[in-house]
Amino acid sequence: MNEGHHGIPGADLRLINEDLAPVTGAKKTWSSYSVFAMWMSDVHSVGGYTFAASLFLLGLNGWQVLAALVVGIAIVNVLMNWIGKPSQQHGIPYPVMARVSMGVMGANFAALIRGVVGVVWYGVQTYFASKAVATLVLVFFPAAAALHTTSFLRLDLLGWACFFFMWIFQLLIFQRGMEAIRKFIDFCGPAVYVVMFLLMGWIIWKAGWDSLDLTLSDKVLTGTESFIAMGSAILLVVSYFAALLLNFGDFSRYAKTPRDMKIGNFLGLPVNFILFAIIVVVVTAGSAKVFGHMIMDPIEIVSKIDNKWAVVLGSVTFIIATMGINIVANFVSPAYDFANLFPKHVDFKRGGLITSILAVLVCPWIFVDSPKAITIFVSVFGAVLAPLFGVMVADFYLLKKQVLKVEDLYSMAPSGRYHYDGGWNKVGVTALVLASILSIGWEISTQLLKVLPENNFGWVIGAIGGAVIYMVLMRGAKRT
Repeated sequence: MNEGHHGIPGADLRLINEDLAPVTGAKKTWSSYSVFAMWMSDVHSVGGYTFAASLFLLGLNGWQVLAALVVGIAIVNVLMNWIGKPSQQHGIPYPVMARVSMGVMGANFAALIRGVVGVVWYGVQTYFASKAVATLVLVFFPAAAALHTTSFLRLDLLGWACFFFMWIFQLLIFQRGMEAIRKFIDFCGPAVYVVMFLLMGWIIWKAGWDSLDLTLSDKVLTGTESFIAMGSAILLVVSYFAALLLNFGDFSRYAKTPRDMKIGNFLGLPVNFILFAIIVVVVTAGSAKVFGHMIMDPIEIVSKIDNKWAVVLGSVTFIIATMGINIVANFVSPAYDFANLFPKHVDFKRGGLITSILAVLVCPWIFVDSPKAITIFVSVFGAVLAPLFGVMVADFYLLKKQVLKVEDLYSMAPSGRYHYDGGWNKVGVTALVLASILSIGWEISTQLLKVLPENNFGWVIGAIGGAVIYMVLMRGAKRT
């Protein structure tokens, strides 16, 4: 026990280090622009583009896809403000916030779940960026195409070389710490917009504005089928942000004021995402006209431009963009999550190194080998994370009435507010398991077993199920 460790009286060394301690005063350096830029970095990626374009596979036309993206991101904006508020107020990251509902030790379980998902997403986005690197290599060294003929673990040699290049390049930047990360993402988002607008302009010029057809699907949906498809598309947007709907607190803790957080969220989510969605819909629709078939990968579109330097500009920009989202959504959180497991031995940088190594071992390219696979991947992982969101929000807003005892978040004393059952809130863990069975079971039944109509409602089932089951069990156990 170390009295006053990191400014927290009685803080236990098993629960705190410099990265997990509350951020206060001058350390809160993020303005509304920083939050806005964070969201630009998160949205403007190859994975984000491909995901948005993949919604056409649900049988929706361009206007329906755009409407679903708009409604979905409006919901995400509200949910992000909910999950970000306690961390902004008290300066605590997600793994520490999870202690409120899971217990000071039970939060390790919640952190591990988020950490594993972050590792897989980190690998997936690194793979997307490596595809842009491969495009650059082939522009300047066409002979490298021979490396496509040999593969290992379903990835060819050129893919492996480019993946490891991105792996090392990202790690060098990420190891510089959170302030360097903030400066990097302040640059990433705006830079990508320049190329996205140029790409849209090129597509419109090639296709002709008057000839753009937003009815890209060959499916004819009934009224009920359209309703289900629209609902699925909206919830897929929410599921795409499911990871950050848990760990947005890792960033909101640095926001100077609640107003900075909310303004940054509004500009970065509804405003920014809607503009990005328009670009995606127009470029995807235009690709069908220009190339004879719909292309959902922006790197593939860029590679078809008959100007070497345009290909270079586009590829480099998408590399930067994907690094941006990897920082925001997939590196920071697992780094904190692994640090939370072993605070005495693992800090933010070591946690990030662990994340990077594990991201290679999961062979992430297997999860996203087609646009359809991406929607399934997003939906299933959303269902995995949703119960945690439901439990945490219900606990903070409905049970704890937005009141936290920060000192007890770092205390192993049996009298501590969040000690529960030897450091674990068994009621919270039970609610999490039961809600996960509901949401994951739903996704398996619809996506894999096909015993239910195909849809992507797993996230909302998991989130609502987690909140309701948690509240019922906590009140039944007379816990507050």
